[in-house]
Amino acid sequence: MKAVIQRVKHTSLSVDGKLISQIPFGLAVYLGVKVGDGEELCAQMAGKISRLRIFEDEDGKMNKSVIDVGGEVLLISQFTLYGDCSHGNRPGFTLAERPERANALYKKVAEELKALNVPVSTGVFGADMKIEQYNDGPVTIIYEI
Repeated sequence: MKAVIQRVKHTSLSVDGKLISQIPFGLAVYLGVKVGDGEELCAQMAGKISRLRIFEDEDGKMNKSVIDVGGEVLLISQFTLYGDCSHGNRPGFTLAERPERANALYKKVAEELKALNVPVSTGVFGADMKIEQYNDGPVTIIYEI
């Protein structure tokens, strides 16, 4: 399981021109699920996302989590995080989990975040999503388990 975690001021997600989700500030998290990932990784991923100290404290140091600052998470499924472009120029996606299994684990990560009292909005799994994102920093962390 891999996440690209970005600190954002505002993020919105639309499908077919219809607004699906938006957050005022917090984290935009792009989540990829790899073949063989299990449910046991979901709580670990949610814990890391919720506790990652990438928001500034009173002294300007990155020392606060999304929970500490009262932010929200927009969780977006993204199988292309497991795109392999080491051979040629067209990525292969054999490392990405099958859609049914990946969607179940994606939903489980969202549930685990909610259980940690993190407000979570989600995208539409498998849809052609349009995302408007106002990055803060920018701060981008890649976490893989």
